[in-house]
Amino acid sequence: MRHIISILLQNEAGALARVAGMFSSRGYNIDSLSVAATHDPTVSRLSLVTAGSDAVIHQIIQQTRKLVDVVEIVDLASLDHLECELLMLKVEVGNGASRDVVECVRRHRGQILDETDNTRMLQLSGTGAEIDAFVGEIAAIARILELVRSGVAAMARGHQVLALPA
Repeated sequence: MRHIISILLQNEAGALARVAGMFSSRGYNIDSLSVAATHDPTVSRLSLVTAGSDAVIHQIIQQTRKLVDVVEIVDLASLDHLECELLMLKVEVGNGASRDVVECVRRHRGQILDETDNTRMLQLSGTGAEIDAFVGEIAAIARILELVRSGVAAMARGHQVLALPA
């Protein structure tokens, strides 16, 4: 089962390495990892996507919670949540493909960030499935030169928040 683990951790050197090490030492691959400072510059929020049974992920979360840098941790898989990824993509536009690229970008609610005579740099945000669909469609129109994805950012819906303990 796919799990999105959201972690608040002290913004200290080595904190990310210790968390990633906890997962890799138990043989679990990290499919996606995104980390940045929060509104409190001393605390970072890490969003990690992995796959595993509920029981094993629960055990890893309990062990990760014991790391000195971890402030709070939650598995969003069992909660009502929203998730989003950012994609930047550079394509080569051949003869007549420019209009098709523009139409594809509009259909997927993306943006064209940069244009040259024969390239376009595109941006899109959405779920992983939306990004995958866009990449598949754009690849049929233009040659992909370069692609970068941010990884998943996710939050629980409603009043439930991942916050520093009171």
